[in-house]
Amino acid sequence: MRATSPLTLGVSAPAHSSPDPAKPTQVQPRSGTPGFSDQAGGAAGRPHATLHAPWRLEYLESMGEQEKAAAKAGGTGGAADGPPGSGASFLLDYWRDPAADEKNHVVVRTAEGIILLNAFPYASGHLMVALGEPRPTLLDYTPAQRAVLWRLVDCAADLVTRTLEPQGINIGVNQGRAAGAGVPGHLHVHLVPRWGGDTNFITVVGQVRIIPASLETMADRYRATWAKIRDRWA
Repeated sequence: MRATSPLTLGVSAPAHSSPDPAKPTQVQPRSGTPGFSDQAGGAAGRPHATLHAPWRLEYLESMGEQEKAAAKAGGTGGAADGPPGSGASFLLDYWRDPAADEKNHVVVRTAEGIILLNAFPYASGHLMVALGEPRPTLLDYTPAQRAVLWRLVDCAADLVTRTLEPQGINIGVNQGRAAGAGVPGHLHVHLVPRWGGDTNFITVVGQVRIIPASLETMADRYRATWAKIRDRWA
C-alpha cells in the first residue's frame, strides 16, 4: 500500500450550455460512477468534462510492475519477497536501499523498521510504518517483533502530533487484500492526521480530496521534528 490513491471526479456540462466560446460552460457534477464515461457522453447523453490526474500514472504503472514481478516469481501479486528492485514489495525495496531514503520519503529508519510518507496519501502527512522483515499478518511476527512495530507506531504518532498538531489521528492496519491491503505480503500500519471538517462537500459530493502539501515539504517537516525528538526514541 504505497497504497492510497487519489480519487477522480466525473463531471458533465448541462445540455443547455451556450456554444459561445466567450461564455465558458459551467461544469456541473453528473450522477453515476465517478470518472466514468462512454461514447454516448455523460448522464442523459450529455457531453462530459475531463479531470486530468497525470500523477496517477506512476501509481498505476507501479501496480502493473508488481503484478508482473510476482508472476515471474510464481506468486499471485503483492508478494513481499524477492531481490531488491524487483517490485515484489516497495516496502522491502525501500528497506534494502537506505541511500534512497530521501527520494523514497523515508523520514525515520531504525535497526528494525522504517517510517515513511504514503506517496498517495489520504491526507497531508499520512505516514506508514513497517518492519524491515516482511510478513503478511500481525501474528506472523514474534511478540518481540510486534512490540518493536508498535513502538515505531508510537514514534510515528509522536511525529504527527508534534509536526502537524492535528485534532485526531486514524491509526490502523489493512491485513490481507480483502481488507484493502495494497501490499498484502508486507504488513504495515497507517497513521492519518485528521481535522474537524477535513471531509467536506468536495469530498462527499465531488469525491475528490485536496492534498495541500507536497511530499517533499511534508518530509522536510517530519525530518526536522525527528531531529529534535530522536534521542527520546533511541
